Amino acid sequence: MFHFDTPSTFEPGLLAQALQQATAAGSALDAAAWPQGLSAGDVLGVHQARAHRWGDTDRAPLYWKSGGPGRSQPLAHAPLPPQGVHGAGAYLGSTAFLMRGVEAEIALRIACDVDAAAAAHLDEDAAALVDAMAVSIEIVDSRWQQQLQAPEALKAADLLCHGALVLGGWQPYHPRNWAEQRCSVQIGNQPQVVRQGSHSLQDPAWLLPEWLRHATRHFGTVQAGTVVTTGSWCGLLQATKGEAIRVHFDGVGEAVVQL
Repeated sequence: MFHFDTPSTFEPGLLAQALQQATAAGSALDAAAWPQGLSAGDVLGVHQARAHRWGDTDRAPLYWKSGGPGRSQPLAHAPLPPQGVHGAGAYLGSTAFLMRGVEAEIALRIACDVDAAAAAHLDEDAAALVDAMAVSIEIVDSRWQQQLQAPEALKAADLLCHGALVLGGWQPYHPRNWAEQRCSVQIGNQPQVVRQGSHSLQDPAWLLPEWLRHATRHFGTVQAGTVVTTGSWCGLLQATKGEAIRVHFDGVGEAVVQL
């Protein structure tokens, strides 16, 4: 993880602008030209500046990614740009990705407004705030020339290496035996990847209290209809331009995207 206590005179808005411009142009920045030891507050400032550029000023953004390698390790959260969210069957062949990483996930949708006061008291009961779930595909990308070898803080500032989000059809949410949940990923003609019970947090909803506290504390009220993706079931897979991706979760649904 990056340093949480690094004093800095860093201007988050400058990096936010550079990342936004690189995203629009399909170009890459040189990580060596930017501060290497950003604090968690610096990264948060970049995320806030990015969200303000999308028009989210009084309330939290409508789309998020959250997750972590395990329950005993820190979670990471990032707001996602709404223009990068697509329905299943989307064609993204004209999008200028520098990488085409693939993560198969479950997205959860919040049923009601949640403010900071309500979020402060949430525990395992947070799952009651979810009204729907969907299969999601995150396309992992980078705005850094060094891509995944860039410093951790700069990757975090880059919306945790987010490229695009594809959402399948929404289904009513109900608790499941996630240990038995089967997920399959087909990328072009590559061998199919199948996983069962492989979510790092064992239950996608486990992250909801911490994510909601983060979002409401730093961005404002989380609105009804807000969507959060909850971490990969298959690690990071690799696709190439032109390949079709199909992700299926038994009993939940599927999502498909053409790169």
